[in-house]
This record gives sequence, structure tokens and C-alpha cells, in this order.
Amino acid sequence: MSERTATIASRVGLHARPASIFAAAVGELSIDVTIGLESDPAEDAMDASSILSLMSLGAANGDVVVLRAEGEGADEALEALVLILETDHDAA
Repeated sequence: MSERTATIASRVGLHARPASIFAAAVGELSIDVTIGLESDPAEDAMDASSILSLMSLGAANGDVVVLRAEGEGADEALEALVLILETDHDAA
């Protein structure tokens, strides 16, 4: 199982716009990806392709999340997803 941490960069956190961008990217993958707050137990991780799950996570600007995936290409996929989360999608 591959695992990466990312710090939420969007100023308003993982709200509708960044969540939809992230969920779309996860949905294009052929592997399952989970996301959870760093402070939460691993078994509480949610489906990262679900916008509703992402928004219910309540990740705010500066929060650290953990991404996990298993399968071929998981390391590369997680690296790309980290870049999405660590980009401020609220910037003008």
C-alpha cells in the first residue's frame, strides 16, 4: 500500500471547487484511493473519488491529509494527487 501526505493549500479548504477537481482526477485512475485527515485513524479514511466524502471530510486550509492507494502505478498516482491538493485553487 502506497501512502502520501498533503497539506491543503486552497484558502477555503477542500470545498466544492477543489473537491470536484480532485475527485475528477481520482475518478480517472484505475486504482482505488482513500483520503483521511492525518489525525484520524486509517480505518476512517473515505473514498477519494466521492465529492460528498471529500467535502464531509472538513479539511481546511493547512490541514494535513493522508492519501492511500494500492496497485500498479499507485506511487505515481498519489504524487500527482498531492500536487492537486497542494495547489491553491482559490487563487485569482
